[in-house]
Amino acid sequence: MQLRDGTPYRIRSIRPEDKDLLAAGLASLSAETRYKRFLAPKPRLTGRELRYLTEVDFLDHHAVLAVTWEHPERLVGVGRWVRCTDDPRAAEVAVVVGDGAQGQGAGRAIGMALADAAAGRGIERFVAEILPSNAPAHRLLQSINGRIASLAPA
Repeated sequence: MQLRDGTPYRIRSIRPEDKDLLAAGLASLSAETRYKRFLAPKPRLTGRELRYLTEVDFLDHHAVLAVTWEHPERLVGVGRWVRCTDDPRAAEVAVVVGDGAQGQGAGRAIGMALADAAAGRGIERFVAEILPSNAPAHRLLQSINGRIASLAPA
């Protein structure tokens, strides 16, 4: 895969040893990007949050990240979904892409990887809390929900 600027990257499953990568990735985001992702100021992740975000079961909580090929310690973006307890056919989804890679296709690629994994685990739709002004996130949610619907058994 390549960002629109030509930077090669790959998407892979998140691992428990990615805690430092996630912490550094969050620290590299602008305050605006962090706010759009967490809907509140978020200067850092706690140890407990890092465990939750990296130690996933890939059944009810699935997470992937994108890193550059040349520098795999450089986070491009991260995405996850968590199955809703009140409706096991739905999952809450979240994707964040680093400021330097926004608008270059990584968010969509991460979202499609999440959709593919969700459809294979009985998830029929994603839900998300998104700021009304975050038009790119609204478009991404619509696009990845369309992907899930296209993969559903007839």
